[in-house]
Amino acid sequence: MLVKIVVDNSTLEDQFYKGEPAASFYIEIDDLRILLDTGYSDIVLSNAEKMGIDLSKLTHIVLSHGHNDHTNGLKFLDEAIQLSKIKIISHSGCFNSKIAGNQNIGAPFSKEDISNKTEYIPTNKPYFLSDNCVFLGEIPQKNEFEQRSPLGKVMSDGEWQDDYLIDDSALALKTSKGLFLISSCSHGGICNTLDYAKEICEEDQVAGVLGGFHLFDVNERFVQTVDHLKNCHVDKVYPCHCISLLAKAKMMDKLPIHEVGVGLTIEL
Repeated sequence: MLVKIVVDNSTLEDQFYKGEPAASFYIEIDDLRILLDTGYSDIVLSNAEKMGIDLSKLTHIVLSHGHNDHTNGLKFLDEAIQLSKIKIISHSGCFNSKIAGNQNIGAPFSKEDISNKTEYIPTNKPYFLSDNCVFLGEIPQKNEFEQRSPLGKVMSDGEWQDDYLIDDSALALKTSKGLFLISSCSHGGICNTLDYAKEICEEDQVAGVLGGFHLFDVNERFVQTVDHLKNCHVDKVYPCHCISLLAKAKMMDKLPIHEVGVGLTIEL
């Protein structure tokens, strides 16, 4: 398994990639070449090229949810490579229109647009891309401290409704060292997501957790999240994208935190 950070808020020193408040991860596993999320702008193209990643050779694009900081790069990928050769996987609600106030914060294409461009696989249930790689689908709400809060509005059943980000999902990778979870934004809760990944993969050993944890305040939810991750005995924790500096600093007291930025490569 190989993972490269293609887009993140931060970049690693002396590597001279571009960063933006968005996310994109390149993954190689079981002869698959996967892009999980596409960032916001065209830096997904320039960063990938500089890393030696040939995006035209992708087998899959997986979208964690519909927010534009994870999907807007699709329109630049569509201009640069043939999407028709790449399968796209997401929750069925990923391409629903989303707004926050007067701003459009959803994907650049509709479900119909994507279906006309390539093979689109909408799934709310776990979907195995290979024996060792699974898209988790809809994340069950099991931990009381990780209750969802609405963020903006989503067009559903012909009307604007509070958006609880039910489309939020993640990729779970099975390695010789245990489960490796990539949860780009964790709107469904990083602990809910990890627990579900362990259940679906039938694996208790956790080699690593990478992604945005959507934690900004050091509050009761934060404390319980850290305790839960500690009790899961995660070997390495890679927080990025949507997490505050304070939260990362406090996490270091109890968890094996590792620095993340564009250019980071993780191999297991």
